[in-house]
Amino acid sequence: MRQKGLGLIIIALMLGMLLAALDQTIVSTALPTIVSDLGGLEQLSWVVTGYLLASTVSTPLWGKLGDQYGRRGLFIGAIVIFLIGSALCGLSQNMGQLILFRSIQGLGGGGLMVLAQAIVGDVVPARERGRYQGFFGAVFAVSSIIGPLLGGLFVDHLSWHWVFYINLPVGAVALFVIIAVLPGHESRTRHKIDYAGVVTIGGATSCLVLIATWAGTMYAWTSPQILGLGLAAVALLIAAYFAERRAAEPIMPLKLFKLRAFTMTSIVGFVVGFGMFGALTYLPLYLQTVHGVSATLSGVHLLPMMAGMLTMSIVSGQIISRTGKYRFFPIAGTFTATVGMFMLSRLTETSSTLVMSIDLLVLGVGLGMTMQVLVIVVQNAVDFEDLGVATSGATFFRSIGGSFGVATLGAVFTGRLNADMAELVARTPIPPGVDPANIQKDPTLIQKLPEPLAQDFLHVYADAIATVFLVGTPVLFVAFLLSWFIPEQRLRETTKAMDYGEGMGATSAERSSLAEVERGLVRLADADLRKDYYVRLGQLAGLSGLPPQSVWVIARLGGEGWVKAADLAERAHVSREEGRPYVDRLTERGLVTRSPDGDSLRLTEQGDAVAERLLEQAKAGLGRLVADWGPSPQLLQLCERIAPELLGADADRPG
Repeated sequence: MRQKGLGLIIIALMLGMLLAALDQTIVSTALPTIVSDLGGLEQLSWVVTGYLLASTVSTPLWGKLGDQYGRRGLFIGAIVIFLIGSALCGLSQNMGQLILFRSIQGLGGGGLMVLAQAIVGDVVPARERGRYQGFFGAVFAVSSIIGPLLGGLFVDHLSWHWVFYINLPVGAVALFVIIAVLPGHESRTRHKIDYAGVVTIGGATSCLVLIATWAGTMYAWTSPQILGLGLAAVALLIAAYFAERRAAEPIMPLKLFKLRAFTMTSIVGFVVGFGMFGALTYLPLYLQTVHGVSATLSGVHLLPMMAGMLTMSIVSGQIISRTGKYRFFPIAGTFTATVGMFMLSRLTETSSTLVMSIDLLVLGVGLGMTMQVLVIVVQNAVDFEDLGVATSGATFFRSIGGSFGVATLGAVFTGRLNADMAELVARTPIPPGVDPANIQKDPTLIQKLPEPLAQDFLHVYADAIATVFLVGTPVLFVAFLLSWFIPEQRLRETTKAMDYGEGMGATSAERSSLAEVERGLVRLADADLRKDYYVRLGQLAGLSGLPPQSVWVIARLGGEGWVKAADLAERAHVSREEGRPYVDRLTERGLVTRSPDGDSLRLTEQGDAVAERLLEQAKAGLGRLVADWGPSPQLLQLCERIAPELLGADADRPG
């Protein structure tokens, strides 16, 4: 039975996910303007890092709580938290407030992403779920492309505050629809939530990111602040180790690190996130400060990188699905990304738009060849029981890498800028009324300087940003070296059908192992339904003499009593007159009988037996798709549950 208001629910869920995914990238082109208004250039990286850290660390918690207490109320809560954070971000009066409120926003954003995808499984029948999963993958991909561009448009035509305010009306629509239409679901899954793991891993990560941000810039490496953070990080990591050893459902099982595939892909994924978000954060600053382009145009300049990522993510996924081979892609991808990062390190204040676009395209192509493939590697390396947590772990490390990348490269940028600025002031006469400290806080003031002096300051900024990419180059090269140690195994069938669009996001949903297999299974089945499924199913069930349309009628009537002929025709997207010949074939063979008035149909005893054979063949077909996971009662129950729904695929047009 189709869920009432399903279309509205899906739109609301997609809007919620769009908001969370957009806010990973939308601020990048607004950051130079935000710094100009609020100051705090040395804290710029934390506007991105605060959101990423909060959303990444909270994602497992949202997922488990949703399973345990119901997703509807928690999704509403996530929207409310996200909207409160968005409103406060727009009202921020200084950089400290903005960073704090971005963290609140990220906390809600983590819930939006994980719960939106989980709710789809609650409200969408299995026979249609593959199609809707594709829609949500597209949301991730589109948000990655348009995020920087939208941020620039808001800055140029409204103000940077609207980068956050725009979430309010969109989120309010999603909130209203969810409250009005989405029903509560009674099914609950009891969990022993690993609160200790969330706190210790999140705390240790935050301490390490703070060290990467402050050490050598705001504080000396031997200062009490940095040493204290280091000791706290070590203590929290030790606590996390013991917490994960004892947890019934650890968010990061330690046994996964015994697998070479998981360890290598985690490191490589960390570096991919490092490169992606590092580039996204500092390229708009280079474009707007050094080249003087508008915020909107800086978003346009980023399109080659984002397009390269999306295109190669899809292309590599298609090739892997057809060939079953994947090891080549992380090796070639990390090498290409290393070359792209090095090319970006050669940018100067005189570099042309064409050169910059080629550099960004090369980096994007490399990242796109690597991002989603790492998840495939992990999924093929683990046993079924660890599939869910290993998949979320792979995306966790990429997201944490993004946090470290932005923070570390921010420290590199600040340190080089300070050194270059001091050297410039020492060797260049500064006219009265020109304060280098103010220019360092607000780069837009460079445009008001006399030409020779302005060029000197532009060179300082160009050199500092080029240094960011120069430091990132050997980091990506290390990932290239490590990618050679990634093993290749035979590709599992359900892994071939994974959602490559979702890989564009920094964080992914926290799903159980069964949910991960189910996602791949329904996508495979959805594709199978569109490829003469009923012809093959009829042959397997001994109905080779019947057209596929007649086989579909038997499948639809199986397990039902009397069914209105008009309803059946509507589900098949045909008129009763068009469908009548196929029903006549069945009545002639004694498989279907008509009611005395001719308006209803039902299977005969012989027809019931045929419908049962069709169902058994459908279950067997699904069983073959999950057989490479090994014997599992859960997977057998999954096939038993999904097969009847797939046989009644309303959207399928048999033959």
